[in-house]
Amino acid sequence: MVNIFPKKMINRELFKNIQEKIGKGKAIIILGARQTGKTTLVKSFLPTDLANGLFLDTDNIEVQEILANANLERLKNIIGQATIVIIDEAQRIPNVGLSLKLITDNMPNVQLLVTGSSSLELANLTNEPLTGRKWEYMMFPISWQELINHFGYVNARLQLENRLIFGMYPEIITHLGEERERLSVLSQSYLYKDILSLGRIRKPEFLQKLLKALAFQVGNEVSLNELSQLVGIDKATVSTYLDLLGKSFVIFRLQALSRNLRNEISATRKIYFYDNGIRNALINNFAPLSLRQDVGALWENFLISERIKANHYENKGVNSYFWRTQAQQEIDYVEEIDGQFTAFEFKWKLHKKVKLPVSFSEAYRPTDFKIITKDDFDGFL
Repeated sequence: MVNIFPKKMINRELFKNIQEKIGKGKAIIILGARQTGKTTLVKSFLPTDLANGLFLDTDNIEVQEILANANLERLKNIIGQATIVIIDEAQRIPNVGLSLKLITDNMPNVQLLVTGSSSLELANLTNEPLTGRKWEYMMFPISWQELINHFGYVNARLQLENRLIFGMYPEIITHLGEERERLSVLSQSYLYKDILSLGRIRKPEFLQKLLKALAFQVGNEVSLNELSQLVGIDKATVSTYLDLLGKSFVIFRLQALSRNLRNEISATRKIYFYDNGIRNALINNFAPLSLRQDVGALWENFLISERIKANHYENKGVNSYFWRTQAQQEIDYVEEIDGQFTAFEFKWKLHKKVKLPVSFSEAYRPTDFKIITKDDFDGFL
């Protein structure tokens, strides 16, 4: 087999967004799951003169201790003459928000680049101290557009089935033949390492069971009561775990759109994974699409997660939903921008004509309705 996966670094869409903000007087914070490439990205901004750049890896206990509760004088000693300071996985530092505020307010020549893999902890630690003093970005696994930019359109399309099965994590894309082993490591513990280390999971043995249950229900509406029964923990604990998994960038939720019609479903949600490979690793199924019964779910998860990446990197203010009525009329995905709605249906293969439900059309007057198939999805992503 010809290896179409060159080892050189995949350029990221966030690079240009961050580059525009360098030297503008605010801290730059990059959130995202572990192993999405945050560290590689921020290191690309380090100056070639090593004395002018400082990289602080907080996985190192000694670095944590040095930065914990640092005052201004100590911070100045730590930073020295560096003009670019990177704090990697900053959620591990107690009172990190106050330290970042001290640097931003008192060292105007220093550009802070801060990464974190837990929005819960880092947001709690930085929101108030850094009000008005930060730009915040999300970094996801490789996006479809980044894949095209790196490999070219034809080679990207040739990998579509692999991307539905093995996902878009950088190390998965660049290590052909090692996908199963690497996804196993990621899915078993690494992605939610921070949740476990925070001590907020009172019953960690149930976390994997919950994730597996969610993996089997991708594309379906999920019920807290049903998940509670499947996993064997109470509904409140399920809700807490879902929240933590969302804030650690493992899963995300779509709410039901419900504003006008009496019989619309409003109380349920759908849960998706940010990455198909993680989802498949959780159920230990890497079979080719021709042998699978869940191709529709894989396609839906892939498209919605990719759309979220594209919308974020393009800085679009989008509200995202699904829609269904008690009469089983439904739409896979709905976007709202400035009060205008666009509806989408996802079909791996189009077997019959799909129509927009009249009740949805009359209630929301969408500007467009699009059917996204494997043969026609480029404009969507």
